Amino acid sequence: MNNSSSGIAKLSLGTIFFTVFLDLVGVGIVLPVTVPLLLNPQSALLPVHFSEAVRTIILGFLIASYPIASFFGGPILGSLSDKYGRRRLLLLSLAGTCLGYLVFALGIYVGSIYLLFLSRIIDGFTGGNISIVQSSIADISDDASKAKNFGLIGMAFGVGFIIGPFLGGKLSDPNLSPWFNYDTPFLFAALLSLVNIALVVRNFSETLPAPVNRPINAFTGIKNLHQAFTDPRIGILFAAVFFYNLGFSFFTQFFQVFLVKRFSFNQSGIGDYFAYIGLCIALVQGLVVRRLAVKYRPQQILRYSLPGLAVALFCVMLPQQAWQLYLISPFIALFQGSSAPNTTSLVSQNALEGQQGKMLGINQSVLAMGLAIPPIVAGFIDTIDVRLPLIAASGSVLLGYVLMMRFLKK
Repeated sequence: MNNSSSGIAKLSLGTIFFTVFLDLVGVGIVLPVTVPLLLNPQSALLPVHFSEAVRTIILGFLIASYPIASFFGGPILGSLSDKYGRRRLLLLSLAGTCLGYLVFALGIYVGSIYLLFLSRIIDGFTGGNISIVQSSIADISDDASKAKNFGLIGMAFGVGFIIGPFLGGKLSDPNLSPWFNYDTPFLFAALLSLVNIALVVRNFSETLPAPVNRPINAFTGIKNLHQAFTDPRIGILFAAVFFYNLGFSFFTQFFQVFLVKRFSFNQSGIGDYFAYIGLCIALVQGLVVRRLAVKYRPQQILRYSLPGLAVALFCVMLPQQAWQLYLISPFIALFQGSSAPNTTSLVSQNALEGQQGKMLGINQSVLAMGLAIPPIVAGFIDTIDVRLPLIAASGSVLLGYVLMMRFLKK
């Protein structure tokens, strides 16, 4: 790599980091709000006579609407980015994210659950930010640096989640200011998306080496799933990624419900807890994962990080007091922070020439399906026992580990 291209790569990596950081701050801001908003009987979004069980089930479908839309939109954006470039599609994606936040804020303001669903669908379909960013990193990385550079996403995720949930919990708390309510975090997140767009316009250099033209249709996600799970070469890898992501999604998408029902957390408390997890993830990514990537291959790391994550998720059910949860979070951050970039790196390394965008688009379809199923299932099983989503989380990650070991043996 010559000095000119090296400089472009460094600039693009820096921009990628801040793009993911601002995007995850936006995601983190809204994280503490949705669960208290829908479970609160006084919320105007749902009829007062709706039971907690009914509210929980509707919450599950609302959370699932984003990844379901992403399932169809993500691979389309990934393939389009192979054809028209990463920069254009990233700008389109960020614009959709901004619109989605504004529609959600409007839905809260007018008391319309339907606008909330529309918001998540808009944001999900256009929200291919991460898949496009992953393709950009793959464009400017070799096999030796992929895991390290993909770790940037995890580090930005962690830093974004320190600030985002904390801000979301505080911006929605009217006790701190009469100006704050449930829609304030979404308006602030929309503003961050506009800043993100300006950042990409100014600093992001196109990383696509050469355009790749391939047919695109609305059912690309379904075709991607079929290709992912029937490919004799890497089908087991994608199955492992699916169950690992399925399990962790049970935790991330419904743990707020556990906090509300088990420990009576409000949105401010949820924000503080997830900010703490974000701090743990950032420290792990900055101090551990990038150093591990230099010394060990993804295959070696995943042999230990996946079973470790399964055990840590199971242990979340054990605390009897809220403060004890904070003792387990660093282990979740360690094992998840070690697993996520290395699974992505493994998928990228198995991509054929000129198919990085397509392979990561397929991976995005697998991840989106892994995100779509847990909240719907959790919404129902949570009404039986609040611990069942966490049991499903641990068991799914463990199954993902077993499948990953089968792939690595092959």
